[in-house]
Amino acid sequence: MTDKLNRRRFLRGSAVAGAAALATPAIAQEGTTLKMQAAWGGGIFLENAQSYVDRVHAMAGNALKIDLLAVDSVVKTSQMQDAVHRGVLDAAHYVPAYWYSKSKTASLFGTGPCFGWSSQEVLGWVNYGGGQELFDELMASLGLNVVSFFNSPMPAQPMGWFKEEIKDASQMDGLKYRTVGLAADVLLEMGMSVVQLPGGEIQPAMKSGLIDAAEFNNPTSDRDFGMQDVSKHYHLASFHQSQEFFEVTFNKAKFEALPAELQAILKYASEAENSNFYWNNTKRYADDLKTLQDEQGVNVYRTPDSVMAAQLAAWDVVVDRISAEDEFFAKVIESQKAYAENVMGYLNLNQPDYKLAYKHYFG
Repeated sequence: MTDKLNRRRFLRGSAVAGAAALATPAIAQEGTTLKMQAAWGGGIFLENAQSYVDRVHAMAGNALKIDLLAVDSVVKTSQMQDAVHRGVLDAAHYVPAYWYSKSKTASLFGTGPCFGWSSQEVLGWVNYGGGQELFDELMASLGLNVVSFFNSPMPAQPMGWFKEEIKDASQMDGLKYRTVGLAADVLLEMGMSVVQLPGGEIQPAMKSGLIDAAEFNNPTSDRDFGMQDVSKHYHLASFHQSQEFFEVTFNKAKFEALPAELQAILKYASEAENSNFYWNNTKRYADDLKTLQDEQGVNVYRTPDSVMAAQLAAWDVVVDRISAEDEFFAKVIESQKAYAENVMGYLNLNQPDYKLAYKHYFG
């Protein structure tokens, strides 16, 4: 009897040990590490990039790690897409406006004309209106070995920082202004002189007089850059970049070599970051705007409707000109308009006037 019990214990122990031995390689095996460079040297956007990485790590466990590097760690921002294409970097976290010189169509993915929609609806077009397929077609036409996902619907970017309050579009004529992407073409059409600079160079350029006015993205980043030290006139609301979001791009060969479940994690972590970004960043932006006003002496204005109407007119000129030159650009514009007309037609009918309710309670 004792021999039988001992044998049973041995067999049971062997089974457990065998199962552990089979499981051990999967647990102990070193996972894949991807080297991702961000276009951000610090501040809230680097935090947002880290938030995406954290979601990937939480879902992938030991199977996949992303080594997040700050701006210029391996290559300059303007070289990031090429570095991912060539495999010098495995991935990048930035915006299409930073590489749109290869194709102006790139700017339609986040920094294009406003057809009455916000970044939320543009991301809807990307995921459910054929936008992702058009972007993949663009990558193939450029011969780029990359796979990209889009996330983080940004609120409309402020018109930015000026030496005086802007009350009329005529005041912008001839101003040396910093922006990026297709917005540069639009503001040139409005008579401005446009300089494209990385975020970290904006404040020194305005301080030195290299530029007269500038925008970056939001009150938090602007405050971090110290824009309140070179200007006290801050204009919110604009159509120059009213629906931007991040691009997370991967080397295609590296991405496709991953197991399907890890590919899915990289994709769905991007979707998950949409909500976190919006909830986190809008609160931070609101808090920092209040600090700029109440503690740092900044005069905050809403950009006059006349200026924004002039922006829309300039967009029409720019879009028509490029569409006549670039068939694929026109194809993307047509797709966006069809989606915006349909979805915003519903939303505009259905949504109550939130400003009316806000004024009712807060004046």
